[in-house]
Amino acid sequence: MVKSAPFPIASRKPSKVEGIKENSNFLREPVATEILQDTTHFTENAVQLLKFHGSYQQDNRDNRTKGQEKDYQFMLRTKNPGGLVPPQLYLALDKIADEYGNHTLRATTRQGFQLHGILKKNLKAAIATIVNNLGSTLGACGDINRNVMAPPAPFKNRPEYQYAWEYAQNIADLLSAQTGAYYEIWLDGEKAISAEENPEVKAARQRNGNGTIIHDNEEPIYGTHYMPRKFKICVTVPGDNSVDLYSQDLTLVVITNKKKQLEGFNIFAGGGLGRTHGKEETFARLADPIGYVAKDDVYDIVKAIVATQRDYGDRTDRRHARLKYLINDWGLDKFRAQVEEYFGKSIEAFKPLPEFKFHDFLGWNEQGDGKLFLGISIDNGRVKDEGSFQLKSALREIVEQFNLPIRLTSNQNLIFYDIEPDSKQAIQDILSRHGVGDDPSKIEPLVRYAMACPALPTCGLAITESERAIPGILERVRALLDKVGLQNEYFVVRMTGCPNGCARPYLAELGFVGSAPESYQLWLGGSPNQTRLAQPYTEKLHHNDLDTFLEPIFVYFKKSRKSKESFGDFCDRVGFDAIREFASTYEPQTANGANKSRHRVNLKEEVYGKLKDVAQSQGKPMTQLVTEALEAYFQNLS
Repeated sequence: MVKSAPFPIASRKPSKVEGIKENSNFLREPVATEILQDTTHFTENAVQLLKFHGSYQQDNRDNRTKGQEKDYQFMLRTKNPGGLVPPQLYLALDKIADEYGNHTLRATTRQGFQLHGILKKNLKAAIATIVNNLGSTLGACGDINRNVMAPPAPFKNRPEYQYAWEYAQNIADLLSAQTGAYYEIWLDGEKAISAEENPEVKAARQRNGNGTIIHDNEEPIYGTHYMPRKFKICVTVPGDNSVDLYSQDLTLVVITNKKKQLEGFNIFAGGGLGRTHGKEETFARLADPIGYVAKDDVYDIVKAIVATQRDYGDRTDRRHARLKYLINDWGLDKFRAQVEEYFGKSIEAFKPLPEFKFHDFLGWNEQGDGKLFLGISIDNGRVKDEGSFQLKSALREIVEQFNLPIRLTSNQNLIFYDIEPDSKQAIQDILSRHGVGDDPSKIEPLVRYAMACPALPTCGLAITESERAIPGILERVRALLDKVGLQNEYFVVRMTGCPNGCARPYLAELGFVGSAPESYQLWLGGSPNQTRLAQPYTEKLHHNDLDTFLEPIFVYFKKSRKSKESFGDFCDRVGFDAIREFASTYEPQTANGANKSRHRVNLKEEVYGKLKDVAQSQGKPMTQLVTEALEAYFQNLS
């Protein structure tokens, strides 16, 4: 993929959103005025600022009627550092979903919850309820530090996990917006009671650090214009990639000594997955190792990296505004030098790390202090009651009865922890009564490791289906693997309805990225542990052609893989040219193993050209159009 350089930033004007932020009085207007108006939606300027408050204005496209107003509704996203959801907050979210939302909750890929279907008239009540129950939506969206992720496993006998939780919370506090707008608008100026802020964090926020702080400003770290775009951070431990660490703008890896005491952090920077179809200057990128800092310097290095992106990130082109582009344009040496200037000292050499592995922590586990934790799989993160499957009711009953805290995972699942061993059977009974399993070995592996974004009907960026489509796609992939003799094979599948990559498909072994109605760009070759980028294999695959397209790839994998080689590793090793060459001569097989002949019909060049044009305009495969036309022709004959 060619990554062409953009025009020089100095020659371009700031984007429109920069002006909206500048004139907002630190995220107040026009949201504060428009929330009081009896309308169904906000203006475009307010919509941009509303994101900082944790909400997206959406339109349910399933309910669109020509000539009528859009079906406006709002998505609310919570910010839960390290995925922590106290029991009181979970019950409040469950209630909001029923009273104001669409009766579902959705666990996100950044360890928060989303509520969908909230009307403008109920938005203030919903946010106030969240804040008054130990939650927040501030900074869950917008040009600001988003939710800080950390491994969700509650290992009480592994101090490195406790450090990851602690510093995820502290860094979230350090980079939290300081404007009073949030509480003024949603709680009429009354700031909710919260835990006392860590004194070290408070001091670090005000410490100048060679230009990291903007003095006499309501936002000492962000300033009037906040960040050029969203900024994503995670804290993890050596070897644990349950947080997709390479996809983050900034990753901290806990480094301990032999006594398991915290010494410092390895630093990665420059990851990011969002891109735009047809814009080669936009691309997915893995984070690079930057170096190591001692624990006493961690807040200052975070501020230095944030300040570098704040002051030098591209504010003229929002497609080119993430930290990954700054590092790509500058190179690591220049980036590190600028960070060190803000930091006030040299960054130490990167410490050796073990290979990172993905963990989902599902099922029953010992947490190391005599208590248990339970990881529950949630298909695509959607917590709902549907038929005999009553997940939402089951989770609510468990929280009400046992008052258990929750950690959300980056794979849209949920962990209950601090469970007394004698409560295990009662929890299993509740789950069983509601049709919910607690044994991950009984989950189809393709489903267990898959992720999809919400996409249609509510996401305004969605080109095609994702959450609603992936169950059927996975069934077809499973059937195809069975057909070619790979009954025990599985791999990481991720799907998004657009190229922004919210479900991180560019790190999957098999990634589907919406590129046209009912069609997907296909990405292959990611690592099963999400440590290597996949690459685009084909630009537009209609879902009707999925089986015939993937079959030769899977057959080649079966014939040519090395012992125990994963599908993603195989595709990366052999390369796309070899895969395409095999596929070009592949003859499909019937169930009994005989070659299935391919029927070929020659067309005049001009007819073929017209067929191709119509297929592209309608987003359909040519074979589908020919089949439909011939079926109609034969029907008329009869």
